[in-house]
Order: sequence, then structure tokens, then C-alpha cells
Amino acid sequence: MRLHTLSGYIQHIYLAEHDDGLLLLDGCSRADVNAVCDYIAHTLQRPLTQLKLIVVTHMHPDHAGGAMLLRKKTGAKVAAHPKAANWYKGVAGRTAHGIDLLLTWWVAGRIGKRKMPIWYNPVLAPDIILNDKDTLPYFNHWQVLYTPGHTDHDLSVVHLPTKQAYIADVLVKVKGELVPPYPLCHPNQYRESLKKLAQSYIETFFCAHVPPTPRRDINFGHVILNAPRKPKNHWHSSKNRIKKKLFGLTQEH
Repeated sequence: MRLHTLSGYIQHIYLAEHDDGLLLLDGCSRADVNAVCDYIAHTLQRPLTQLKLIVVTHMHPDHAGGAMLLRKKTGAKVAAHPKAANWYKGVAGRTAHGIDLLLTWWVAGRIGKRKMPIWYNPVLAPDIILNDKDTLPYFNHWQVLYTPGHTDHDLSVVHLPTKQAYIADVLVKVKGELVPPYPLCHPNQYRESLKKLAQSYIETFFCAHVPPTPRRDINFGHVILNAPRKPKNHWHSSKNRIKKKLFGLTQEH
């Protein structure tokens, strides 16, 4: 197994090369689709049909936005957790999807990227459903770990022989310190996910927004101890701002 790292629109893209096919460890963003196809065709010099499987770790734009278009271009199967398809359903879900698209553009602007087309269907239609400890179809040396917290459907994938894992947004880095991601929708589940990773045999962790990090450089206990006890997402942030303003007005009067 050879793991290739591509520089995505706002995240790292990991493409696992096996002799009998290619595995994309996340659905990347719509803005990344052409880059992934060019890398397969020109750098690896393999036909696009060699991309056999795309794992969608969760439904945010930089992790799911390119999955269905890549499926159309390559014939690859798309795999995700059973809860992924419902993440953006309904009025509240569509609103959250719009906010997440705007946040993606905001992050892109912060790192000097121009606005690119990133819209994608917010309701995923995966070919394959993945649950905790499943083996990936076509790639039986890879195992799924269910690691919710950031959302209710986060997946990590582990390459068993090399003890390497891609954990997507389970950890991000702020001011040089590994911290929980934003949003953090399920803080209790998040701490359990961190405990699962801390107790695992994984030696190297690959993240979407953090360079590959060996286990010895991750203080899981510190992150668990300092992780929020209440959800931190768009809705809770908005409600908290409204409460503060109302409280301020009350104090004034």
C-alpha cells in the first residue's frame, strides 16, 4: 500500500494505491474532483476506473462534496455510515448545508484560495453502508472505526498492516495545539471516540487539516479533559449570542 497525499481545496486528500485498485479515503470537495482525476491519470498513470472505492467520512463540503461527481467520472463505489444520508435533511439541514458551504469559502479565503464551485447534493446516496469494525469492500486490509462527535456519523479508516489511520476531522490544530473540531455536535460521543483511538494499536494518525502525527505526539488525555461538555455548532452559537444580547439589554434596564 502506497499512500499519496494531495493538496486539496482546504484539506489534505489521501489516496491509497494498491496493485489491484485505488481507494480514496474521503470524498473531498467538489473543487478537488479534477485534481484527483488528473493525479490518477497523469501522476499515477492509471485509468480512472482503477478508483474502486470512495469513503465519505462525514457530510461536510470538504469531505463529501466531490464523492458523487467522482463516482460519475470513475465508476467508483461510494461508502458511508448509515446516518450520513440524513445529516442535511429537512429545513434545518438545508440551512446548515448552506452555512457549511459559506464556511468552506471563508476558510479558503483565509488560506489565499479563490472561490470555487463547491455545491453538491446534500442528501448522499451511498452504494455501500459502513458500520463500526467493518472491513472495506475491495480492500480487506482496511477497517472502519465509528468515531462520532464532530457529527453523528463520523468514520475513521485504519490500514491494519501498517497501523495507520485516517481520522478526518477528529482532531484539528489551532495555534499549534491539537484540539476538538468545530462544530462539535456530540461532545459525549466525541470523548468516547478519542478514548477508542487512544486505546487502539494505531501508531500514526492522518487528519484532514493536520500533518501526519505519530501517537507519541498526541496527548489524548489532555484533549479529552479539555473537550467541551456542551455542543458547539451553528445553532448553539447563535442561541448563545442571542442570550448574551438579551441578558445585556436586561442589565441595562
